[in-house]
Amino acid sequence: METALHVILGSGGAIGTPLARELISRGERVRTVSRSGKSEPGCEQVRADLADGRQTVAALEEGSTVYLLVGLPYDSRVWRSAWPEIMANIIAACEAKRARLLFLDNVYAYGAVKGPMTEETPMRPSSEKGRIRAEIAARLSSEMHTGRINALIARAADFYGPHAASNSIPYAMALQPLLAGKAQRWLVSAKKKHSFSYTLDCAKALALLGRTDDAFGQVWHLPTAAPPLDGEEFMGIAARTLGRPLRYSVLPKAVVGLAGLFDRTILEIYRMTYQNDRDYVFDSSKFERRFGFSPTPYDKGIEETLNFFRTAPGSA
Repeated sequence: METALHVILGSGGAIGTPLARELISRGERVRTVSRSGKSEPGCEQVRADLADGRQTVAALEEGSTVYLLVGLPYDSRVWRSAWPEIMANIIAACEAKRARLLFLDNVYAYGAVKGPMTEETPMRPSSEKGRIRAEIAARLSSEMHTGRINALIARAADFYGPHAASNSIPYAMALQPLLAGKAQRWLVSAKKKHSFSYTLDCAKALALLGRTDDAFGQVWHLPTAAPPLDGEEFMGIAARTLGRPLRYSVLPKAVVGLAGLFDRTILEIYRMTYQNDRDYVFDSSKFERRFGFSPTPYDKGIEETLNFFRTAPGSA
């Protein structure tokens, strides 16, 4: 009997690359889908634009397991125009192909939270990007609960780890400068606790969820180390790993806001700095209990991340 197909929508990147490798290592049949058509060895490659409904349907296979990992430019204007259409196309395609869907979400929909974020935390977004994520998550949840499609939502905190360069604030501000022999940087406050999800843990967790029938119909927080570190602790581990003194600066919120007047990406980061002016704690105990999974400790994850980017061509 032919092995069921696992389809990764939005291949490559921080989670798509290690997820494809994880599934291949488990003997699964994997298809990666992107506009570029790039893929990992051992995977089927399909070129498709998820903004096109017909291309989205054609990218799937009857009864497949689908992972929605799409990354869009970090611009709320792009998110507002693209995300609702992409989600609608994917829901329709999964229904047509009787495929089940895993949506990798972030925590933006929760907004400014007091206390740990859990799967029961209400969606009270504090930003336009958060409102967009809340809307598409609510749309998917509605379709899940009416039985139109079989799906689950998996949420992660901010990423760090191998393959997370273009979409990782701690890499861009702390680890990359350190690798280049420069002082590290941090946003708003280096004394606030902040959870970070390790990319390789997220990939392993998604592979587990995709192979677990009773995980569908639920929200899951992907495994994330606890307790969280503050910025100074995170940067300190990185500096010690490379045998260097801790040197860093903090970018105050006002400075980020001023820079945002001249750069759209920095403006979008400024609008999310509510995540950095308070403790921002992500609780993944539901997943850890269900699967007996121990998240990678921060000291090990930071060491592995630095080693990865020291050896990856052109990454540092």
